[in-house]
Amino acid sequence: MYIGVISMRYAKALLAYADEKGTEDTVYEEAGILADSFSRIPELRQALDNPVLPAETKLKLICEAAGGGQVSEELKRFVVLEERREKFVQLMIMSYIDLYRIQKNIRVGKITTGCPVAEEVVNRIRALVVEKTHGTVEFKTKIDPKLEGGFIFEIGTYRLDASVANQIKRVKQQFIAKNRRIV
Repeated sequence: MYIGVISMRYAKALLAYADEKGTEDTVYEEAGILADSFSRIPELRQALDNPVLPAETKLKLICEAAGGGQVSEELKRFVVLEERREKFVQLMIMSYIDLYRIQKNIRVGKITTGCPVAEEVVNRIRALVVEKTHGTVEFKTKIDPKLEGGFIFEIGTYRLDASVANQIKRVKQQFIAKNRRIV
């Protein structure tokens, strides 16, 4: 069976179960921490794929990665370690996060700047996005000195690159294209 189908079924079931228990927000936070742990610690994925480790040890690893051992019962119940399904945990968590965001109308945005930006600027941008999407927005900010100034704003598939580095690149490309015509 296709891995995406299996993980999506588990994610839908987890979301329905967490909705029923009223803990979908808690599970979302734990899923976010767990997804971040998977991306930061590649050994976690290797440990889950290890056939020698017992299921109890794998469950403890997942609980630690999802919040230091204080994990909700709903998440524990849906971490499927029987029948070698632990390989689906990472995809299930990512699918749960996506489904939760769709259900709660949450958009994820990213602002990359050349230097630290004031919180009031981020809040103004957040307010503009909330006004246009009629939902909530989660922003991640990143500092990249290579931009030399300006910013890059991304939300969904939309990307606005107003960085100085990009403008210099475009001027350079125009200059090269114009000089090719002369020769």
